[in-house]
Amino acid sequence: MTRVGVVGAGPAGLMLANVLAAHGIDCVVFERASRAHIERRARAGLIEHRAIRALDEYGLAGRLLRTGVRHGACEFRLAGRRHTARYSELTGGRAHYVYPQQELVKDLVAAFLGHGGEIRFDTPVTGIRDLDAAPRIEWAGGGMSFDVVAGCDGAHGAAVRSVPAGALTVHEYRHGHGWLAVLAAAPPSTRDIIYALHPTGFAGHMLRSAEVSRYYLQCPAGDDVAHWPDARIWAELRRRLATDDGWCLREGPIIEKAVLDMRSRVCEPMRFGNLFLVGDAAHIVTPAGAKGMNLALGDAHELALGLVDRYAHGDDRRLNAYSATRLDVVWRAQEFTTSFLDLLHNAIGTGRSDTYSDRVRSAIVNQITGTGPRAQDFAESYVG
Repeated sequence: MTRVGVVGAGPAGLMLANVLAAHGIDCVVFERASRAHIERRARAGLIEHRAIRALDEYGLAGRLLRTGVRHGACEFRLAGRRHTARYSELTGGRAHYVYPQQELVKDLVAAFLGHGGEIRFDTPVTGIRDLDAAPRIEWAGGGMSFDVVAGCDGAHGAAVRSVPAGALTVHEYRHGHGWLAVLAAAPPSTRDIIYALHPTGFAGHMLRSAEVSRYYLQCPAGDDVAHWPDARIWAELRRRLATDDGWCLREGPIIEKAVLDMRSRVCEPMRFGNLFLVGDAAHIVTPAGAKGMNLALGDAHELALGLVDRYAHGDDRRLNAYSATRLDVVWRAQEFTTSFLDLLHNAIGTGRSDTYSDRVRSAIVNQITGTGPRAQDFAESYVG
């Protein structure tokens, strides 16, 4: 019997598979989409220090470190003025790398297949049964049993659906605002990520590559993307991102746009029987602070090390502690992203002036872009 079945060939599933392969532990990865699809699917793009260190340990960060762009600062904009948080300087040189998720997926797929690993593309998993014994992954026309299954297939995937009702406690919170997410074929207009706090709502300018940029615009929860024609998007970005020093936004064709459901979700525990939940299958965070993919990679790394201890040393202690170990990290990230959203969002849609909150937000920005204890705390949480 193959030891580990992995459902989902995103960054988490592929990270897990590569670490297992490096230790000679056999596994099979199941992915509902094609290889071409997952290798061009644009999602996250900011990779934290800890994730890079783990990838590099297994020889998976070569192209990332060669071609990714190192970032150690982010910029807040408030009332037309720029405020820079130099978080790398406050964390001993720790930094992010801007590297699109689809490029990381390409690297991880190539590495795993190069180890002789097996990925079954175009194989939607329909369910997982016998979770308390040898869990069996099933798909149309077939099935396969494993010692352990890792569910890396998201909040609506087969792994979560296969857990008996009531076996998990699900904590969910809706933040009361929407974000319009925009991907455009436009070169970056900035060196550092921008968080703009504007009277008409938050705007963000994120970096993806030399030719593509990601933007966010705060909007009412449940807003319709049809309310956001391209011309309105660029006009609103120009307005909210504007500075007193004449900074200019570089524009280009919009590739995709969607209104995000701004919610946070955590499942406890992150294990049922011999099924382990990883990444979005176990927890969802908002895009604020770019924690989602990094948490998923951390889950995968921790689970892999627990499985290595089991199969190489006959020691289950780390594997049995997986859920508690990761939930401690997950809840810290949830606290950070929730607090960050409270800073970024204003009273848009409330029909009232909120100058008091605006002044409080200004005081917070001044502190986290300084060098004192508040700046240190922000830097440690932000860089990961």
